[in-house]
Amino acid sequence: MENTAINFQELTELALQARERAYVPYSHFAVGAALLCKDGTVYQGCNIENAAYPATNCAERTAFFKAVSEGRRDFAAIAVAGGPAGEAPAAFCPPCGVCRQVMREFCGADFAIVLSDGGKIQAYTLGELLPCSFGPENL
Repeated sequence: MENTAINFQELTELALQARERAYVPYSHFAVGAALLCKDGTVYQGCNIENAAYPATNCAERTAFFKAVSEGRRDFAAIAVAGGPAGEAPAAFCPPCGVCRQVMREFCGADFAIVLSDGGKIQAYTLGELLPCSFGPENL
């Protein structure tokens, strides 16, 4: 699953950098994401909370929405790292269901999702994390 333009370790380092910009005054749980386009371009995202909780946006969706708003549609992988703000991640932080569905809108089953606990890396495909999914072709 490794992409030649950037390796998964470099992608997770970019996710950890994005995590530092998270706005999390309520949950104090900071998440960063780095979305790799097939041409090697990377879009970073962090979670952005809101006092009206449903208006909160996850790091993964922030990265996707930034990329899509710039006209991008071809994605290879995303790295995600999260944990208590101010601390190094101590566990893997998989994408929530809403983020997985957004990924499914733009990516196929082979899209790589790379999780980092700050030291180790686990890689999955979107098909593994969202089996039997509903996508644009189902309409």
